[in-house]
Order: sequence, then C-alpha cells, then structure tokens
Amino acid sequence: MIQAIGVIVLGIFYLAYFAKMLDQRKKGIRTNQLGLGDKARRTIYTEKLLKIITTLIVLLIMISIYLNTTFIHNMRVRYIGVLLIGSGTIVFISAMITMRDSWRAGISQGEKLQIVTNGIYHVSRNPAFLGFDLTYLGASIAFGNLILLVFSLVAIILMHLQILEEERHMENTYGREYIVYKKKVRRYI
Repeated sequence: MIQAIGVIVLGIFYLAYFAKMLDQRKKGIRTNQLGLGDKARRTIYTEKLLKIITTLIVLLIMISIYLNTTFIHNMRVRYIGVLLIGSGTIVFISAMITMRDSWRAGISQGEKLQIVTNGIYHVSRNPAFLGFDLTYLGASIAFGNLILLVFSLVAIILMHLQILEEERHMENTYGREYIVYKKKVRRYI
C-alpha cells in the first residue's frame, strides 16, 4: 500500500515538473539552466552535481519501491514519509504555479525576470527547493532505503548551496529590491 501511494504522489510530483518544462519549451523558454551558461565555476559544478544526484535519486526511489527493502518497519513512520512526499509535492507545485513563466531550474544568465514575492513566495523564498527537500526526505522514510537517504541528504546540501548561489545572483541582478524581500521572507519557512 505504501508503495502504491508513494508511486502515485511521486508521479504527480514529476508529472507536474515535466509538464511545466514542456509548457515553457512550447513558449520558447529554456527552463533547465542547470550547469549551463557563463557562470562561476563553483556554480557550474554545484548545478551539474545537483543534476546528477537528483537524477540518481529518481532511480533509487524506483529501485526502493520495486525491491521493498526497507529498514523502517513501523508503518506509521512510513506513512509519515508518504505525508512528507505529499506535502513536498503540494509546496513544489504551488511554487511552480506562482512563478508562472519565471520558473527556472538553475541560474538563468542574461534574463532579468520579475521577482516573485506573492503566493507561497510570501512565506518562503525557496519553496520549490523546500518541496524537493520534503519529497526526498519523505521518500527516504516511506521506502526506508539507507542509500536513498544518503543521496537525499547530499541533494539537500547541494540544493542549499544552489540557493546560496542564486541569492548572490539575485542580489547582483536586482539589488535593493531583492535585499528588502530577503529581509522580510525566510529562506525556507
């Protein structure tokens, strides 16, 4: 049952992610900016590593579901993991909807997009990353795979480093407008 619910919720998460990318591609928008462009070396490195790790996490989740080799045997705890996946999915989709066509994966060079401060961005400066964090932690708990947990923690650290890179970029691009927003709204929640 946990696997079935997990697959459905994760399917919604990734369906929303790829549907948004396809929708933006139809509009001529290149959503995936990870590891692309003329960026600082550490930014390129962080983005490329993040892309590799998050791709591996998808594979690890599928393997964990298929093999059902869990180290967590308490079903209540595993259902908490499913709730975290669901919460992460809701937060992530809310972030994508609020961002509209300003949403990008990675730092977009040469584009000065509007700063989004409404909706879920009124509560969190990085709800899309928060959605990923909750989803990965939830999957690690729900499917109880230690390798998945390690990769999820590495991804969360890399996403935090990516956030720091994006904050530098936002300050350089938007100046005072972003700094004021940054003082009002917390990084995560």
